[in-house]
Amino acid sequence: MDGVPRVPEQRRPGSPAEPENTTALRFGVLGPVRAWRGDEPLATGSPQQRALLAALLLREGRTATAAELIDALWGEEPPSQALAAVRTYASRLRKILDPGVLVSESGGYAVRGLADGTLDLTAAQDLAAEAEKARTTGDLCHARDVLRRALALWDGEVLAGVPGPYAEAQRVRLEEWRLQLLETCLDMDLEQGCHAEAVSELTALTAAHPLRERLRELLMLALYRSGRQAEALAVYADTRRLLADELGVDPRPGLQELQQRILRADPGLAEPSAPAAETAPAPVRPAQLPATVPDFTGRASFVRELSDVLSSASGDGATAGRVMAVSALAGIGGVGKTTLAVHVAHLARATFPDGQLYVDLQGAGARAAEPETVLGSFLRALGTADSAIPDSLEERAALYRSVLDGRRVLVLLDNARDAAQVRPLLPGADGCAALVTSRVRMLDLAGAHLVDLDVMSPDEALALFTRIVGEERVASEREAALDVAGACGFLPLAIRIAASRLAARRTWTVSVLAAKLADERRRLDELQAGDLAVKATFELGYGQLEPAQARAFRLLGLADGPDISVAAAAAVLDLPAEDTEELLESLVDTSLLESAAPGRYRFHDLVRLYARACAERDEHPPSERGAALSRLLDFYLATAAGVYAIERPGDRLVDGLEPTEYPGLTFTDGSAALDWLYSEAAPLLACVRQSVGTSRLRRAVDLLWAAKDLTESGANSHQYETTARAMCDATGAAEDPRAEGRARTTLTNVLLVSGRIQQAAEQAERAMTLAESVRDATAVSWVANDRGLISLHQGRYADGRAFLEQAIEGYRAADNRAGEALSLCNLSRAHLGMGNIAKAVTIAHRGLTAQLDIGRTMRLANGHFTLGIALTKADRHSDALHQFSEALRIFEDHRQRLWQGTTNFRIAEVHLAARRPAQSARHAEQALALGCIGGDRMRGHVLTLLGRSLSGLGQVDRATACWREALNLFQQCGAPQAEEVRALLSPATAA
Repeated sequence: MDGVPRVPEQRRPGSPAEPENTTALRFGVLGPVRAWRGDEPLATGSPQQRALLAALLLREGRTATAAELIDALWGEEPPSQALAAVRTYASRLRKILDPGVLVSESGGYAVRGLADGTLDLTAAQDLAAEAEKARTTGDLCHARDVLRRALALWDGEVLAGVPGPYAEAQRVRLEEWRLQLLETCLDMDLEQGCHAEAVSELTALTAAHPLRERLRELLMLALYRSGRQAEALAVYADTRRLLADELGVDPRPGLQELQQRILRADPGLAEPSAPAAETAPAPVRPAQLPATVPDFTGRASFVRELSDVLSSASGDGATAGRVMAVSALAGIGGVGKTTLAVHVAHLARATFPDGQLYVDLQGAGARAAEPETVLGSFLRALGTADSAIPDSLEERAALYRSVLDGRRVLVLLDNARDAAQVRPLLPGADGCAALVTSRVRMLDLAGAHLVDLDVMSPDEALALFTRIVGEERVASEREAALDVAGACGFLPLAIRIAASRLAARRTWTVSVLAAKLADERRRLDELQAGDLAVKATFELGYGQLEPAQARAFRLLGLADGPDISVAAAAAVLDLPAEDTEELLESLVDTSLLESAAPGRYRFHDLVRLYARACAERDEHPPSERGAALSRLLDFYLATAAGVYAIERPGDRLVDGLEPTEYPGLTFTDGSAALDWLYSEAAPLLACVRQSVGTSRLRRAVDLLWAAKDLTESGANSHQYETTARAMCDATGAAEDPRAEGRARTTLTNVLLVSGRIQQAAEQAERAMTLAESVRDATAVSWVANDRGLISLHQGRYADGRAFLEQAIEGYRAADNRAGEALSLCNLSRAHLGMGNIAKAVTIAHRGLTAQLDIGRTMRLANGHFTLGIALTKADRHSDALHQFSEALRIFEDHRQRLWQGTTNFRIAEVHLAARRPAQSARHAEQALALGCIGGDRMRGHVLTLLGRSLSGLGQVDRATACWREALNLFQQCGAPQAEEVRALLSPATAA
């Protein structure tokens, strides 16, 4: 970020102050030389007059002599009246600017008295300095944002249109600085893992600055990290050839070294280097604490956090005079609260040389320890004679605090029931500290540092399992060991029990244990060893719940999915949202439920299994379990149908869905509706899958259909496809042709989006047969439209036209205007394929007009997109770009990532047809980064187009790398376009 001297504040001591009650002046030199008073532009005069203003602004507030200004404006051959001209320009500028800004001094001129931020260059330098500071401290997100703001201040060519040697020198200097800033920003993009996004920008930059090796180096690294090794090496080959041809030199050593590292697949290139971990405090030996477990594993961040809080109790330095430190750890039973607390307390011995106290308060049991009894034992441990210990709780607490005064003691209060039990046991003086563990979050423990302890990470869980079982037994069955850790939900107690059972059975393999834990109904019974049992740990917490809490715990555990929202939970419990949230929060406080995010809650996997066991045992009548899941499905279906209706007004699909009894949410804002759909994707699809084998099957299939945007966005395509296949199997087994036809319709859509055309054709044919057999007109129209699209992909344009006309007829009969408009757009594509370009344009206009009549919805983007394709074929490039731009904006608003990528591909096609290869390459890269409708087949098309664009830029080796990858993809898909790519490659390369 260095390279440009600072422009100091323009106002200097003794210089005239800015006039009061006037609108501030602003100046710009990072583009045309401009001046504004507030938002009003000022006329800066002729090019020479602007050159004078620029020279003064860039003098950093210092005086420029008349000779210096003449040299700046005209160089070695000034006109005979140069001095008079300078004076005239200065006089005119004085009339434009505020009084006292342009001053005469010692036969020269200076700009003075300007406020901070007046000059865009100064603002850019301030932002660059702020970014450098943030980068030095490791805050790369802030550094990138600030640097992008600095770069945004450039507005075209620096000092555009300003004549003179001084302006030319400044143009070169500031353009070089801009490129340095841009390289730094892109370097930080790569440091933060944004390599796929950076490729597009770097491709365009290397085209604009072909000899700038640092940009080439960054592009190679970004391509390599995006899994595009061949292209990365091709960039080097292009660079070497270009440097040899243009300059007669080889690439610099850094670029050569990067090439060698890519050839070696150096692991150091794969991801940005992680910051070095902080060293943990040295272990210590406490006096009275329980022994720490010898195989303590992981929890490094929690150990550091708690150790820092305990060390602050010393009262030294910056923490002098602070109150006693209190940390309260909360978490479900078995998560390792006591183990962590004891371990941290052992580490803190040096901070508490006067002793460490420990008590198990038995808060999870039926009879929790009484505070006065605990105080008696503490006082004895601190040397107080029995005869001196008073009887009442208040007197014992007061004496306890007095005895601790002036001492530095750590108190570990394990397994506390609530804050009321803990308060009398807290020391009162600084220098002391308390560590509290509890299943309850102690929000009402004033001044406490609260820590919510979660389960272990997979690596930590595997490390603990290995330490107990032994490296030799685990090394050969690492995947099975990870399965065991996953079945244990990464809960330390469960992992310890499972590992202990395996360690005690030398004839078992890790795979045997994994198989035993794979059965969810038996898992909790398997997780017990000696006096350790996961189920017993959960039973203690469940036994303390109020009846309403216990019911909520049981019923919510029935729902599959990673988490649940308040609204969905309210449907399960059949309660108002406010009452539901209160119950959920109370369960969070008991650590039987976790708060995944504001308004969202989740169970630990083993706790969920326990909750389901409780529901089977305790829920009466038993039918309430099915009723709860039925209400949840109704809630999702009613809400998803509402979202679909908002996104597609005029679409009658929702009229043909199964009726619901429980209401859903209603939205008036399309963005809020989409927020709901994407945030609920995983639990919604889990609810669909959970309906297999139940009377809820038809509603579940319709929910999947109403949520079809989840696959077209690309965000949840895999989950959606898995669910669609499960529903096809389930509806077939249930012998329900109506439901099966709709299920296969959803699967057809997934396969189309992913480019698996032949599979889509098979599913669509089966779906049509089923839908026609039960006269499901809604499904028949949708499948006809899909079969039309499939035919287009297969090059059967006449068949496609017939299917699409069938769809249009069905949509019209159902008064489904949105469906009709969609099929009209697709029909335009059929006519394009048959060579009827004029007719295709006309029909595309009809489709777009129909969409506009319905309203500005997501499907309007399809109208613009289709018309853009037709106009491209008609060689109306400017009109096509306008249509694609409109489509892209709408797809972005509706978060349709795959459609955004597909639209960028079409824009790239237009630019290449218009012989603009650099713009084409940039949009093709964006298409690769976003992904496209059509999966690997479409990726092959994008790579083919990118290769053509790069070839047009002279980057032949990289183009060849793109074509090789495209050929491989087309061959895998069995696509006929493979022949086209072979023709682009040389015979030797293609072979």
